[in-house]
Amino acid sequence: MYWPLGAPRVYAAIKRRRKGSNANQNDGSGGGDEDKKEVNDNNSSALIGLRVARNGHVFATITNTTLTIWQTSPVVVLASVIRSAQSLRNYGPNVAILLRPDSSIAVVQTQLGFLVTYTITTDPKARVYRQIHDLGNTRRQSNADRLAIEEERHGLSEVNVRFRMVIKIDAGIGKVLALDDELVVATERPAAVQCIRWAPDSTGSQHSTELLSRMTWIQKRSNVVGMVYDRSMSLAVWITNDGKAYAVQRISRHPKEQDHPRRLFNGYGFHTPKDSGDNAINAAINAKFSLLVVGCVSGSIRVYTAKDYVGSIPLLYSLQTPASFSTTGDITSLNYSPDGYCLFAGYNRGWAVWSVFGKPGGSSFTADRMISEKNSEGWLNGILEGCWLFGGSAILLTSQDDDRLWIMEMAKSAVTGCFCAANVSRTVLLTSSSLMIYRGYDLPILTSISADASLWHHVQIPTTFLANQRPIRCAVISSDGRYVAIAGRRGLAHYSVSSGRWKTFDDREAESAFVVRGGMCWYQHILIAAAETDEHHELRLYSRELRLDRSSIVYTEKLPSPVVVISLSGQDSLLVYTYDNILYHFVINVSGATVALVQVGQIALNGIVRAPARVRAVSWILPDHQLRDGDPSQDVAHASVLFLVDAKLVLLQSSTDDDQSLKYDMRVIANNVEYFDLMRDQAPLFGTQDRSIPDSPSNESPVTEAGIDRGLRDSLWFFDGNHIQCWLEVDDLLESASTENDRELPQAVSISTDFYPSSVILNKGIILGVDADLVQRRDVNFALFRLGVRTELFLPPILRRYLSLFDSAAAFSLSHRYDSLPYFPHALEILLHTVLDDEVDSSPAATDALLPSVLSFLSYFPSYLDILVQCTRKTEVRSWRTLFAHLPPPQTLFEASVEKGMLKTAGGYLLVLHTLEEAESGSEQCVRLLQKAKERGDWDLCKELARFLMALDESGEELRKAVQRMDLHSSSSSLSLSATSSASASSAAVARSTQHDGVPKPEYSIRLKIPRPNGAGKRPAPDAAQNNEQSASPTSSASGSAPLG
Repeated sequence: MYWPLGAPRVYAAIKRRRKGSNANQNDGSGGGDEDKKEVNDNNSSALIGLRVARNGHVFATITNTTLTIWQTSPVVVLASVIRSAQSLRNYGPNVAILLRPDSSIAVVQTQLGFLVTYTITTDPKARVYRQIHDLGNTRRQSNADRLAIEEERHGLSEVNVRFRMVIKIDAGIGKVLALDDELVVATERPAAVQCIRWAPDSTGSQHSTELLSRMTWIQKRSNVVGMVYDRSMSLAVWITNDGKAYAVQRISRHPKEQDHPRRLFNGYGFHTPKDSGDNAINAAINAKFSLLVVGCVSGSIRVYTAKDYVGSIPLLYSLQTPASFSTTGDITSLNYSPDGYCLFAGYNRGWAVWSVFGKPGGSSFTADRMISEKNSEGWLNGILEGCWLFGGSAILLTSQDDDRLWIMEMAKSAVTGCFCAANVSRTVLLTSSSLMIYRGYDLPILTSISADASLWHHVQIPTTFLANQRPIRCAVISSDGRYVAIAGRRGLAHYSVSSGRWKTFDDREAESAFVVRGGMCWYQHILIAAAETDEHHELRLYSRELRLDRSSIVYTEKLPSPVVVISLSGQDSLLVYTYDNILYHFVINVSGATVALVQVGQIALNGIVRAPARVRAVSWILPDHQLRDGDPSQDVAHASVLFLVDAKLVLLQSSTDDDQSLKYDMRVIANNVEYFDLMRDQAPLFGTQDRSIPDSPSNESPVTEAGIDRGLRDSLWFFDGNHIQCWLEVDDLLESASTENDRELPQAVSISTDFYPSSVILNKGIILGVDADLVQRRDVNFALFRLGVRTELFLPPILRRYLSLFDSAAAFSLSHRYDSLPYFPHALEILLHTVLDDEVDSSPAATDALLPSVLSFLSYFPSYLDILVQCTRKTEVRSWRTLFAHLPPPQTLFEASVEKGMLKTAGGYLLVLHTLEEAESGSEQCVRLLQKAKERGDWDLCKELARFLMALDESGEELRKAVQRMDLHSSSSSLSLSATSSASASSAAVARSTQHDGVPKPEYSIRLKIPRPNGAGKRPAPDAAQNNEQSASPTSSASGSAPLG
């Protein structure tokens, strides 16, 4: 859900002239000494450490001699400390930097085993970098703009860095952690862990130590060489010199026992290397999804899931490395984004990012290293450290032997900040200062599947809102794509895509009086936001038609506890899940010009959902009878509730016990879920709403019949990091998941993509995704990332599933919904191609073979002959025997193509005939085809057939005979634009089908007749119109029209 975007911004604390790679060579002109001096200066000023404060407002860097404090927005140096020569001699040069999480203390680790601490304070009166604005600007400004300008004129607060103390570690330093209350130091001689408090406790103690030899859970004779800590999980990962990794917790303080010293830590080993290449060297913690990540010596990355705090930490998966170890080098940095959806890995020779469950999102290993080295782009050639900024909208990078900083912008899906049905169904990307909205959903089919950059609508977020409320925490789009809302650190703003206008608060105090926590959603032109103020937790309704101020709130609903997530369901239902483990059901009531929320039910989930804060999304499924005729107040009694808890998709089904009281049975139906899409929630996107708010523009986007297909409207989709999974019928899923039936869940249809899928466009039959491509040009001295739109057809695997279940009626019904798509024949071709390849490799028994069923199914479509010949052109010859074992002879298919006037298709069968050596005459069929092509005036086909004859006989004798037989110079020959209807005698072998009782019959008889269940043949006849043109495809460009391969 994260993609690198554009070119990074470059910063440096020291201004110096930089030379190109070809300028560093000594040409004998006496400049060698100066070059050596510059190289030495570069090494002394190279950044060797980087740390970002927990609030993200400041970060610190170090060189061998200097500590520098930076501000993140804007990126400027606030203070710097250069150590004296005496200090460097006494304590050694700098090695590493740490920041206390509240950024009040900086700790510099030195080479001789000292910890030099500095106090960081802010002077509220002193200012640096005072900005100057042109007072002559007469542009009309809002009150918020004027207040922001006044604040900017005061400049940035000055930061003072003062020496605090030096801590000597006689035992040698292996690794140091800076926590809220203490420093945790892993020593080498002896192997131990020391805890040094920032200030003495109530007993006056400031220091405690535990030897590793006394820790029974850790390997003997090992030292700790790496430590990372996560505050929200209260968990640390230790890495020892023997390559093992341990999950460690600090034991709560309690009075010392009299008999033996107090234990400080408790842990469990979860990574044991099998060989030296599997030794752990880096680690990271993902609290959002309870994941522990270990980077190994071989460059591989292992991902473990922490199920509990008592040692149940199994291996979940191993990440696919972007290149070989010789290309990537060692892992130098591992960091998860603040929301946990993206993993960044820095290597000695580049970097890469993945989604939370392993889908690659971009890397630098596609770069031309010669060009990047020539342009001195260290961010592509190797990473020393990487840290996330702006809530995950950018990554701060340092390179090896370089004094520069790079800030690489990242585009992230709006689903990461606000999980709702509209954000899942429409691709919206959020950057640090703008929005990118994909507009192809409402455009013609072939336009929407193109990779044209104009399909992205770029929206700049108002600068005043950014200055006051950065970072942007979430964004949400309306179901019709007309409106977008954003929420920052505090407050919100909304935007109209059609008018291109933002609406923000003019009153700065009103904007900062609340924070959006729990999400937002649009109901037509009404924005519903879960807000928190100093006194209340509430739901607020804002109208797009009104200005944003304190009096513009349309409706307010007070809640007893904070909101975890909100979600629209169906036409007018609002689901609100709160921290007190209660799911509220509201109905959006429209009466005249007023809108209100009416609570009609609630479900207490105590004892069912153990950790409400870990719920990412909620929806529910109502039976059809309840949707049509039921009382909304009884929805909670009939609903099956879907929860996305961490990465588990949980289904709660309602039932009644012996006392007729309502209870819920829970079942986990999917794991490793990054997002899910219940198509019932998308139903309002494909149809008109029953109720509309007055004065709200109606949705005029085109809707096709395929978009409201009953079968797929009841489907449930989810992405597990590798494949898009789809349950075709939610009702079947609910019935199987019921504890009364005791059945296995139906197998989901798995669809593989080589890009990250961002949404399913149901009415166009495609899965839409985004991919990041690295662009390097020799005429510019920088590289950049460019986002591209990718698509994948979901029809072939779904049709295959229906046919494998012998449910031909469902396959024909689905095909009938999509047969008007211009790339529908291509979808059928992909179906045949994938089944053929699988059966050629596996050679199944005749009773298990799916190919005969697929061919029988395809024979009902007018593009059947084209599909067969296109499949042969794109497969190996060894597959043709398997294919034609279930088909009429190629000669029969050739004659049928000629009879139908499909001359290019007939030309394709010529190649099959001569390859399989089934033609009696080398040129008989070709001469006939030449004659018909001449009569039609298709000279391109004549040219291709002539080349084919020359390939059969290099002497040209066959071509000469063919030309003589065609009698091209005869005056009776005319260039007729219509094909003749005569056919050879062999075409009489082709069986012409008729229709009985409205049941379509195949175009051609097939040797193997497939029995179908009762009712499978009763389906509407497909359109019999002939279409012999090459179809456009959303997954690949159209093939050439040459019929002979």
